[in-house]
Amino acid sequence: MTMFDKDVFTTGEVAKICNVAARTVSKWFDSGQLQGYRIPGSKDRRIPVANLMQFMKAHGIPLDGLMSGSTRVLICDSDASVCEALGKVLGDETNYEVKTCCDQFSLGIECERFRPHVLLVDLSLPSFDAHSFMNAVREMDDLTGMRVVAMCGGLTDGQTASMGRFGFDGSLRKPFTVRQVIESVEVANAVV
Repeated sequence: MTMFDKDVFTTGEVAKICNVAARTVSKWFDSGQLQGYRIPGSKDRRIPVANLMQFMKAHGIPLDGLMSGSTRVLICDSDASVCEALGKVLGDETNYEVKTCCDQFSLGIECERFRPHVLLVDLSLPSFDAHSFMNAVREMDDLTGMRVVAMCGGLTDGQTASMGRFGFDGSLRKPFTVRQVIESVEVANAVV
């Protein structure tokens, strides 16, 4: 079922479409920014499609999540050939909408503009501070729905296992297979 088969959405569905936390959608609703209604006798909120589209346009939220329902994946690796290869393979082998970038500046812009469901980020980016980055991501209401998978070569099993403590939703040890990348995206995206 695509998103357009529905006339109204729950706050959870709106959160997935806009790639934010459900509590963020509730704040938008309760403050009157996002118009909808409550189910009588319940605290459950419902947002009509037309109201959601109007809200998304007014706030610059990409409508592609509403149109396609496909998983948006952003790949950030300092090696442009890795970005290009992963972008092409994921584009060919999955129905993901894929974008790539090769530096921290572009990463910040693309996170805000593209609002990926899953970010694959290379921890060996020059002067990349994984701990600070994850703290910033988790503190921004607009990005709390984004799942982050760390990519890095030379990680030990123990270091790979400890990525969760830093707030990562998964990790990939380079070199990896296409199947491992797809599994990481699927597992991370299921943690919503």
